[in-house]
Amino acid sequence: MNFPNISRNKLSTLQVNLGYKCNQACIHCHVDASPFRKEMMGIENIALIPKVINLYQIETLDLTGGAPEMHPSFKDLVIEVSKLKINIIDRCNLTILTETGYEKFAEFLAEYNINIVASLPCYLEENVNLQRGKDVFKKSVKVLKLLNSLGYGKSKEKLKLDLVYNPIGPVLPPAQEILEKNYKDELFKRYNIVFNNLFVLANMPIKRFSLYLDKLGKLNEYEMLLQNNHNNINLDSVMCKNTLSVDWKGNLFDCDFNQQLGLASNLFPKTLKDLADKKIDLNGININVGKHCFGCTAGNGSSCGGALS
Repeated sequence: MNFPNISRNKLSTLQVNLGYKCNQACIHCHVDASPFRKEMMGIENIALIPKVINLYQIETLDLTGGAPEMHPSFKDLVIEVSKLKINIIDRCNLTILTETGYEKFAEFLAEYNINIVASLPCYLEENVNLQRGKDVFKKSVKVLKLLNSLGYGKSKEKLKLDLVYNPIGPVLPPAQEILEKNYKDELFKRYNIVFNNLFVLANMPIKRFSLYLDKLGKLNEYEMLLQNNHNNINLDSVMCKNTLSVDWKGNLFDCDFNQQLGLASNLFPKTLKDLADKKIDLNGININVGKHCFGCTAGNGSSCGGALS
């Protein structure tokens, strides 16, 4: 079964990978991020981001990594883009905000009203540490309490704090609405923590997670699980229809997953510089798809904003 053909709608989100350096090395990480990675976006491409946002009237800048906060120009970029009055998302692993040199980043994010989308694959300590490393859960709880003290997670209009769940193993995630209620109940009862939304994502069978499944002898089984649970309803809502992904070199891709697989887009502009030189109508251009795309349409669907249906 081949993944169905899909095409682009109006571009509304620019998702920028600032680099692969991260203070963690999670087994499910589809970008193979770790403390040992050195790839970082150059300042010449950083400078193009506000121009592209203006030119295409982009509504959301989605900053990811690695740990995007580890890029030395992270604060400068946030300050500059904040002047454009658009939505800025920081995809934060939480623990980075406990590291030496990043202790004041939470206050910085709050000052500029940056939306935080934070990884927390479970509300149980054992499960989180199993997937993300020793003591990660304790550090995450500490940071979530700090963010709450700054006002995060307490309003729908500002200082939004969304959490991300993904399964520990090769299974489909449960229904988002039900799991969100469980998360809110358990985190408040156990730690007095509040947040806005829970985004439920399926793990993509690429890079580090693919190697992990291959060692378990479950890679083909998981790929078939995704394919057999394909839901056509989700095709209209997949993130690649209105999002462009930019890698640390400034190259353009249809999504973050294609970026990691090296699947170039069908767009005429191939780089951030191309995009900034002249506005181009991207509507209707076919999206480059593959078997990994079933990870976005299986079951209730997955996107950077959670379940699709």
